[in-house]
Amino acid sequence: MLLQPEIMTKKEIAQDFLKLAASGHSHEAFRLYVSKNFKHHNAYFKGDAQTLMLAMEESSRTNPNKIFKIHHILEDEKLVAVHSHLKQNSKDIGFAVVHILKFKGDKIVELWDLGQPIPTETINENGMF
Repeated sequence: MLLQPEIMTKKEIAQDFLKLAASGHSHEAFRLYVSKNFKHHNAYFKGDAQTLMLAMEESSRTNPNKIFKIHHILEDEKLVAVHSHLKQNSKDIGFAVVHILKFKGDKIVELWDLGQPIPTETINENGMF
């Protein structure tokens, strides 16, 4: 059940935004949670909301069985950081992803996303999550 954005915490908004976008509902995610003055810093797309929203939509069409699991969410005043595991399907080893979302009120005004492929073999015994 979706809460109204004005009664949700920034953590809840960030979580719902990312889950909606990952599950093929990017238009709804952007309509509910993104400011008109939104900008993002993904190096592979123009920095406006429309371009990113359409890229998220295309990713969902191309990978309809995407798995998105959030492991940590941190909030510090206007910023929320989300550490998650993104897999294109159940057989994909996936990526460790960090999204940093900047808020003005209850709207996302800026977004950074960083990803690291999960290696099949790792030296670190602690894993990525």
